[in-house]
Amino acid sequence: MNKDLNNVMAIAGAGMKAESARMRVTAENIANADSVAQAPGGNPYRRKTLTFKNELDKKLGVNLVKVAKYGTDTSDYQYKYEPGNPLADINGYVAYPNVNVVIEQADMREAQRSYEANLGVIDTTRTMLSKTISLIK
Repeated sequence: MNKDLNNVMAIAGAGMKAESARMRVTAENIANADSVAQAPGGNPYRRKTLTFKNELDKKLGVNLVKVAKYGTDTSDYQYKYEPGNPLADINGYVAYPNVNVVIEQADMREAQRSYEANLGVIDTTRTMLSKTISLIK
Protein backbone atom coordinates (compact mmCIF):
# COMPACT_ATOMS: atom_id res chain seq x y z
CA MET A 1 0.00 0.00 0.00
CA ASN A 2 2.81 2.41 0.87
CA LYS A 3 4.39 1.90 -2.57
CA ASP A 4 1.04 2.61 -4.26
CA LEU A 5 0.62 5.86 -2.34
CA ASN A 6 4.17 6.90 -3.19
CA ASN A 7 3.39 6.22 -6.86
CA VAL A 8 0.27 8.36 -6.58
CA MET A 9 2.38 11.20 -5.22
CA ALA A 10 4.89 10.78 -8.07
CA ILE A 11 2.10 10.89 -10.66
CA ALA A 12 0.53 13.98 -9.11
CA GLY A 13 3.94 15.64 -8.76
CA ALA A 14 4.63 15.07 -12.45
CA GLY A 15 1.25 16.62 -13.24
CA MET A 16 2.10 19.68 -11.15
CA LYS A 17 5.45 20.04 -12.90
CA ALA A 18 3.82 19.81 -16.34
CA GLU A 19 1.10 22.32 -15.44
CA SER A 20 3.74 24.66 -14.01
CA ALA A 21 5.52 24.61 -17.38
CA ARG A 22 2.21 25.31 -19.08
CA MET A 23 1.61 28.30 -16.81
CA ARG A 24 5.10 29.67 -17.56
CA VAL A 25 4.50 29.48 -21.31
CA THR A 26 1.07 31.07 -20.96
CA ALA A 27 2.46 33.86 -18.77
CA GLU A 28 5.16 34.57 -21.36
CA ASN A 29 2.53 34.76 -24.09
CA ILE A 30 0.38 37.18 -22.08
CA ALA A 31 3.39 39.33 -21.20
CA ASN A 32 4.33 39.67 -24.87
CA ALA A 33 0.82 40.10 -26.28
CA ASP A 34 1.42 43.75 -27.21
CA SER A 35 5.09 43.62 -28.14
CA VAL A 36 5.98 44.57 -31.69
CA ALA A 37 8.97 44.02 -33.95
CA GLN A 38 12.15 45.93 -33.23
CA ALA A 39 12.42 47.25 -36.80
CA PRO A 40 9.95 48.22 -39.53
CA GLY A 41 8.82 45.15 -41.45
CA GLY A 42 10.23 42.82 -38.79
CA ASN A 43 8.38 40.03 -37.04
CA PRO A 44 6.95 40.50 -33.55
CA TYR A 45 6.82 37.93 -30.76
CA ARG A 46 5.38 34.59 -31.86
CA ARG A 47 3.08 32.71 -29.46
CA LYS A 48 4.77 29.82 -27.67
CA THR A 49 3.12 26.42 -27.29
CA LEU A 50 3.87 23.17 -25.52
CA THR A 51 2.59 19.65 -25.78
CA PHE A 52 2.46 16.89 -23.21
CA LYS A 53 3.30 13.23 -23.52
CA ASN A 54 2.72 10.16 -21.42
CA GLU A 55 6.01 8.54 -20.38
CA LEU A 56 6.58 5.31 -18.48
CA ASP A 57 8.76 5.69 -15.41
CA LYS A 58 10.45 2.28 -15.40
CA LYS A 59 11.66 2.63 -11.82
CA LEU A 60 8.15 3.21 -10.47
CA GLY A 61 6.27 1.27 -13.14
CA VAL A 62 3.77 4.09 -13.71
CA ASN A 63 2.99 6.51 -16.51
CA LEU A 64 3.85 10.13 -15.85
CA VAL A 65 2.97 13.24 -17.80
CA LYS A 66 5.93 15.15 -19.22
CA VAL A 67 6.42 18.09 -21.53
CA ALA A 68 6.92 16.55 -24.97
CA LYS A 69 8.13 19.67 -26.72
CA TYR A 70 8.07 23.42 -26.79
CA GLY A 71 7.05 25.04 -30.04
CA THR A 72 5.69 28.16 -31.65
CA ASP A 73 2.27 28.89 -33.07
CA THR A 74 2.65 29.50 -36.80
CA SER A 75 -0.69 31.24 -37.23
CA ASP A 76 -0.74 34.69 -38.80
CA TYR A 77 0.24 37.79 -36.92
CA GLN A 78 -2.38 40.42 -36.17
CA TYR A 79 -2.05 43.56 -38.26
CA LYS A 80 -3.27 47.00 -37.23
CA TYR A 81 -3.42 50.00 -39.49
CA GLU A 82 -1.15 52.58 -37.86
CA PRO A 83 0.37 54.67 -40.67
CA GLY A 84 2.05 57.08 -38.23
CA ASN A 85 3.84 54.33 -36.35
CA PRO A 86 7.56 54.18 -37.19
CA LEU A 87 7.31 50.36 -37.19
CA ALA A 88 4.60 50.32 -39.89
CA ASP A 89 5.28 48.61 -43.19
CA ILE A 90 4.99 50.48 -46.50
CA ASN A 91 1.20 50.03 -46.41
CA GLY A 92 0.91 51.51 -42.90
CA TYR A 93 0.31 48.23 -41.02
CA VAL A 94 2.09 47.18 -37.85
CA ALA A 95 2.42 43.47 -37.09
CA TYR A 96 1.43 42.38 -33.58
CA PRO A 97 1.91 38.96 -31.97
CA ASN A 98 -0.44 36.12 -32.75
CA VAL A 99 -1.47 36.02 -29.08
CA ASN A 100 -5.12 36.11 -28.07
CA VAL A 101 -5.12 37.15 -24.40
CA VAL A 102 -8.62 35.71 -23.78
CA ILE A 103 -7.48 32.28 -24.95
CA GLU A 104 -4.30 32.56 -22.89
CA GLN A 105 -6.29 33.47 -19.76
CA ALA A 106 -8.60 30.50 -20.29
CA ASP A 107 -5.56 28.25 -20.73
CA MET A 108 -4.03 29.71 -17.56
CA ARG A 109 -7.21 28.97 -15.59
CA GLU A 110 -7.27 25.42 -16.89
CA ALA A 111 -3.62 24.91 -15.97
CA GLN A 112 -4.27 26.38 -12.52
CA ARG A 113 -7.21 24.03 -11.91
CA SER A 114 -5.20 21.02 -13.01
CA TYR A 115 -2.30 22.08 -10.80
CA GLU A 116 -4.65 22.50 -7.83
CA ALA A 117 -6.25 19.11 -8.50
CA ASN A 118 -2.85 17.43 -8.45
CA LEU A 119 -1.97 19.34 -5.29
CA GLY A 120 -5.19 18.04 -3.74
CA VAL A 121 -4.20 14.48 -4.66
CA ILE A 122 -0.83 14.94 -2.95
CA ASP A 123 -2.46 16.45 0.13
CA THR A 124 -4.99 13.61 0.39
CA THR A 125 -2.28 10.99 -0.14
CA ARG A 126 -0.08 12.59 2.53
CA THR A 127 -3.01 12.50 4.96
CA MET A 128 -3.60 8.82 4.18
CA LEU A 129 0.08 8.03 4.75
CA SER A 130 0.06 9.93 8.01
CA LYS A 131 -3.00 8.03 9.23
CA THR A 132 -1.43 4.73 8.23
CA ILE A 133 1.73 5.58 10.16
CA SER A 134 -0.32 6.54 13.23
CA LEU A 135 -2.11 3.18 13.09
CA ILE A 136 1.20 1.33 13.05
CA LYS A 137 2.49 3.13 16.19
